[in-house]
Amino acid sequence: MSSPIPAGPPSMAELRVHNFSISLDGYGAGPRQDMDDPLGVGGEQLHEWMFAADAPEVDRRYSDRGTEGIGTTIMGRHMFGPVGGSGDPDDEWRGWWGEDPPFHHDVFVLTHHARDPVAMVGGTTFHFVTDGIEAALDRAREAAGGRHVRLGGGVSTVRQYLQAGLLDELHVVVVPVLLGAGERLFGDLGDALGGWTRVEFAPSRSVAHVLLRRGPADFDTMGA
Repeated sequence: MSSPIPAGPPSMAELRVHNFSISLDGYGAGPRQDMDDPLGVGGEQLHEWMFAADAPEVDRRYSDRGTEGIGTTIMGRHMFGPVGGSGDPDDEWRGWWGEDPPFHHDVFVLTHHARDPVAMVGGTTFHFVTDGIEAALDRAREAAGGRHVRLGGGVSTVRQYLQAGLLDELHVVVVPVLLGAGERLFGDLGDALGGWTRVEFAPSRSVAHVLLRRGPADFDTMGA
């Protein structure tokens, strides 16, 4: 079993990526993303492990950890709505998740299109941030009430926060499929990948979980 993250409240809410699936060839989304294939052609294969009825315990544990201690979420425009057009969300679009999205807290959507907040059933409210990734993080931390901020994606959004040095933890799930093209998570990031340490590695029969943290490891470096 993986060693737990040390208990105790942090001095500041961390920005964390949980359950971010990539293919063996490094893609976090497939090619030709559109309304019919929002994750790109073949991209849905990256997330099948999360919904398997017979998922092994290690997969369930990591999936569950993705909501523990999380107070708010940040996501990119293309995670909130379909790719295409001007790249701005239509005022009628309310997300991919129906009227009761799974977040149940404030969600900050990075966009170039100003829009009033959208309150949904179950406590989720989408806020549209037009003044950049740092402003979104400041607002998300304030709204999180001392809990952590989850960075939902997509690929380009995670890359922006990595390049800016604002991300504290990154949980990558390596899925044994080849997409051949799409959006690559780690390509051409240069110095942004320096200083990261693997603190957990936990393969299951379907995927491999790799937990990375910025800075030196402060607990065991092997998982189960």
